[in-house]
Amino acid sequence: MKKILIGAVIALASVLIYRSCTDDREQKTILQENSMLIQQELKNVSKLIVTEGHFAEVYNYKDSRELFGPLVTAQKKALVVVNAEVMVVYDLSQVTYDLDEETKTVKIMNIPEPEIKINPDFEYYDVTADYLNPFQAEDYNLIKRNVNASLMKKIDASTLRSNAENRLVSELSRILLLTHSLGWTLVFEDVPVQNMEELDKILD
Repeated sequence: MKKILIGAVIALASVLIYRSCTDDREQKTILQENSMLIQQELKNVSKLIVTEGHFAEVYNYKDSRELFGPLVTAQKKALVVVNAEVMVVYDLSQVTYDLDEETKTVKIMNIPEPEIKINPDFEYYDVTADYLNPFQAEDYNLIKRNVNASLMKKIDASTLRSNAENRLVSELSRILLLTHSLGWTLVFEDVPVQNMEELDKILD
């Protein structure tokens, strides 16, 4: 009877150990599968987000140069019409992240700043200059710098940046939804992200 009891205990212990090992293997397999799914989703959003806009600018350029004191001046001027295509670009292939299977955490460590690309088309009208104060390369460079600075103010006052940020949030929300559905936690800048509102606030 004692031998039978010992045998039953050993058999029960063997079953429990086997089940424990099997459960551990299944859990590790599930974690690895989830990790692969998240990595695949991160690759899917690793692309360029491009938001485009069009801006126009009319710029009056004037320059006066004194030749013999204030009595004699040489002037030059130009009317410049600029049509510019502007793009706000997020390169999500530059996103850095870390996956921790033990804590089921996806930590996004860095999202690149948006790049503003301005492609202006300059048309010059009413270009006049005195013989002693001609148009030179530095004049055209100054016009381009001033126009670009003016366009940047228009871009900042427009909805172009916010539209680009909305598209960024939309892309990253796919990761948020996937991690939550798998029981993982998305963390950005050491702050756990629970919903779209928090994601939007962190990226703002």
